[in-house]
Amino acid sequence: LLCHHCGHAEAVPACCPECLAAGTLAACGPGVERLMEEVTARFPAIRAALMVSDLLQGPRAAAELAQAMTERRLDLLIGTQIVAKGHHFPMLTLVGVVDADLGLTGGDLRAAERTYQLLQQVGGRAGRAEHKGRVLIQTFMPDQPVMKALALGDRDRFLEAEAAARRQAGLPPFGRLAALIVSAGDAESADFAAGALSRAAPQLPGVTVLGPAPAPLAILRGRHRRRFLVKAGREVNLQALLRDWLSRVRVQGSARIQVDIDPYSFL
Repeated sequence: LLCHHCGHAEAVPACCPECLAAGTLAACGPGVERLMEEVTARFPAIRAALMVSDLLQGPRAAAELAQAMTERRLDLLIGTQIVAKGHHFPMLTLVGVVDADLGLTGGDLRAAERTYQLLQQVGGRAGRAEHKGRVLIQTFMPDQPVMKALALGDRDRFLEAEAAARRQAGLPPFGRLAALIVSAGDAESADFAAGALSRAAPQLPGVTVLGPAPAPLAILRGRHRRRFLVKAGREVNLQALLRDWLSRVRVQGSARIQVDIDPYSFL
C-alpha cells in the first residue's frame, strides 16, 4: 500500500487491523476501475475502454482511444477528467457523470466555478455532429446552484448566484486572497515556524489572517505542511503587506515559506 502524496508505504495486512478477522479484506479499484468492472459484468458484449492517466502511455494513446470511438470500434469510454480535455468525439451521443458533486467539497474556494466549467465541458462532448446528445449527471445535491444551473441550461443563473456568494464573503473578484504554506522536514519544525509566522501576523482593518492549520495535503513529498489564508479588500496592497510580514519572521533549519497570491490551488 503506497500513498502517492506523502510516500507512506506498508505491506498489505493479512487480516483486518481492527477486528483481526482473516480473509475479509478484498482489493477493489476505486472510481473508474470499479465502473469498468460493473459495466463489463452487466453488459458482457460491450466494447469498453479506460481513459485514465495512470494507464495511458502519452498523448498518442489518448488520441488512439478517441479515434477508436470515432470509428465505432469502441462503444463506451470510461475515464477521469482527461476525457473532457481537448478530445473530439463526433459520434458520441450520451455522456454520464458519476459523483458529479465531489468537486464541490474540500477546501477549494473556487470549487463551484471549477465544477461548473468541468461539467459544462464534459457535457459538450455529446451531440457534436448531426446526432442529438444527452447528458446524465449523478448528484446528491440537486438543489446546489451549480447543479440547478446545469439542469436548466442557465449559465447566467449560476454566474449570478456565484457572484452574490463571493461578494458576501469578500472573495475574488470582490476581494483578494493569499495562501501561505509553511513546510518542514518534520512536524515539530513545521509547527514552530508556523507559530512564529502567526505571532507576527498583521492586525489591520480590512485584513483577515486564517490559520495556521494543517494543509489539505498535510504531508507532501516528505515535508509537513501548515497553511495560512489571507483575505483582504481590493484596496489593500497585498504584496507590500506580505513583504512586511515575512520580513519580521526568520525561519530556521528545513523550514520554508511558500507564498501564492490570488491562488488557484488550495492544497
